Amino acid sequence: MHIILFDDHTRYRLLPFTHTRPVADIRCGIYTMRQRWEHRLRQNTGTLTEHYLQNVYPSNADFENLFINSAIFANQELADAIHKLANGQKLVQDELVIAFRTGNHIPSFDNLEKYTKNLPEQKYEGLVNILNNVWDIFSYNYGAIVDDFALITKGQTSQPLPENVIVSGKENLFIAEGAKIYDGCIINATVGPVYIGKGAEILEGSMMRGPLAICDQAVVKMGAKLYGATTIGPSCKVGGEINNVVFFANSNKAHDGYLGNAIIGEWCNLGADTNCSNLKNNYDEVQIWDEHYNKTIKTGLTFCGLLMGDHSKCSINTMFNTGTVVGVSCNIFGHGFPEKFVPSFCWGGSEGMSTYDFERSMETAKRMMARRNIELSAEEIAMYRHIFEHTSPQRNLFTQA
Repeated sequence: MHIILFDDHTRYRLLPFTHTRPVADIRCGIYTMRQRWEHRLRQNTGTLTEHYLQNVYPSNADFENLFINSAIFANQELADAIHKLANGQKLVQDELVIAFRTGNHIPSFDNLEKYTKNLPEQKYEGLVNILNNVWDIFSYNYGAIVDDFALITKGQTSQPLPENVIVSGKENLFIAEGAKIYDGCIINATVGPVYIGKGAEILEGSMMRGPLAICDQAVVKMGAKLYGATTIGPSCKVGGEINNVVFFANSNKAHDGYLGNAIIGEWCNLGADTNCSNLKNNYDEVQIWDEHYNKTIKTGLTFCGLLMGDHSKCSINTMFNTGTVVGVSCNIFGHGFPEKFVPSFCWGGSEGMSTYDFERSMETAKRMMARRNIELSAEEIAMYRHIFEHTSPQRNLFTQA
């Protein structure tokens, strides 16, 4: 039986991060949503998502398929209930379709709601946690780290704690194979677990407070100050002051500057002394731009910082206002604050923006990825071209040449 993680309408509330990935590949906690399901189910998964993403994230459908809503956080009770589904049944809670089982082929993401509407249902009464809004990625990070830490470290033995490292709550610290922690670091794991992944490096004088996930091959620069609940994704490099931030993977904030209540996608780079506001001067509720519905929406949050899509960059001394949303493959520079919504493939800053030439943007992406020995595939380039072409009306509306 093949397991396929499907997107529903929730993906439109998770932009700009779902421009370049299905919901299953959003990171929250130590794991992505997909990794958490695969750990629970002990099986690789396929994806049902929008058509322009399917060549990058194939479905791998077969004659017998179990479809699971990728926005839902996996837990064992839920996994057990899903496995009990008979062919042709769906598992639901209120109006939410959690999972369904079928031998039929579902050709596209667009047909999903129509197909599941009349399936016989089994009701699920247990706890269901789901990513409903983009800010949930950092808001739910505390609980996700705690749950993932317990899942990953069960039955495992932490590497020995190096000398000259000060740790409170040693029982809540896990150091994976090949990780290095240098002299003078201070780790407080009494307020939440601290996970340091394979090959990660914590350089001298870093101060860290849980819950915290430093994923595989990530680097924390000297003197960094990291507050929970923060995830530093695989192969990221971070420094300065960071509070309740999720870095997906392969992104850099290597220098001083503040970043709080924020989400940074893959292959991003924040220039030295970049600072991001996460609180309005009047302590009012933060509103952000919803690019799918082209309107400002309320978050219900007092603290909400920068939301930056994949392959976007900013220069030294960049300042971002509270609740700024930056799309895919933007290049931001200049003095003052850029607009609070920067559409994908924009070039410029507060003094005006123009369209970032597609070929130039891909060359930049290739150069950055080559630094980590990763190549941009033809399928990924086609995906980025689709994003470039379909976000051009937003660039025309919000930017000037």
